[in-house]
Amino acid sequence: MLANYHTHTVRCKHAHGTEREYIEAAIENGFKILGFSDHTPQPYPPEYVSNIRMDMSEVENYTDTLVKLRDEYKNDIQIYIGYEVEYTRKYFDKLLAYLRQFPLDYIIQGQHFAPNEIDGFYAGAETTDGSKVKDYVDLTIEGMRTGYFSYLAHPDLINYVGPDKVYLNHMKRIVQASIDLDIPLEINMQGFFLNRNYPSDRFFSMASAMGAKFVIGCDAHIPVDVLQPEQMPDFTDFLERNNIEYGDNVIELRPV
Repeated sequence: MLANYHTHTVRCKHAHGTEREYIEAAIENGFKILGFSDHTPQPYPPEYVSNIRMDMSEVENYTDTLVKLRDEYKNDIQIYIGYEVEYTRKYFDKLLAYLRQFPLDYIIQGQHFAPNEIDGFYAGAETTDGSKVKDYVDLTIEGMRTGYFSYLAHPDLINYVGPDKVYLNHMKRIVQASIDLDIPLEINMQGFFLNRNYPSDRFFSMASAMGAKFVIGCDAHIPVDVLQPEQMPDFTDFLERNNIEYGDNVIELRPV
């Protein structure tokens, strides 16, 4: 791969290492494009403080740091400035208005909660409730239809352990939306490395058969996570058994 667009920083409160270390790791492993897409802040009420994303006050430092490094490393690698954004009906428009005040190349959609972090449920928690799958899918597709997201991160994050029929009936709507809207679906390397419920064979075998487009995301939370797929043989086995081919991994970034 020449590109990875899914890279975090310490500001999200659960990643480690400096931006420079991520960049150096990317160069060492042959990447020509590195996109930083840390967990975006949200304009939550002041009494609520998230422990999984940067604060609104950190956006300026985040972008200033990356602008300087982008210039410093311009002869070695192309640096893009982005965010992994939680789409919400309640906060999305206000968030975009704020982010647009600073350098911004792209955003990727990462749905972890429905309808949002304060009022909803975490999609990665194991559940047998089919209504949660529906709610997750409905909100995800609503976000995709805004037209702002360059791709959908870990589309199979929802951790439904009920009947496959229920899961597939809902999740195929995400795949169809990705095809209709020409939005790639991310195959998440970190989820595979940490043995999470994603990326899942039942989702990607379906998505592959339907003809979806894919992008591989390192989802790097430490510098050594900026890896090529062939450095993880089990991951390339996953791709092969789901009939997924990958090339340079370069995608067109959508304006925000």
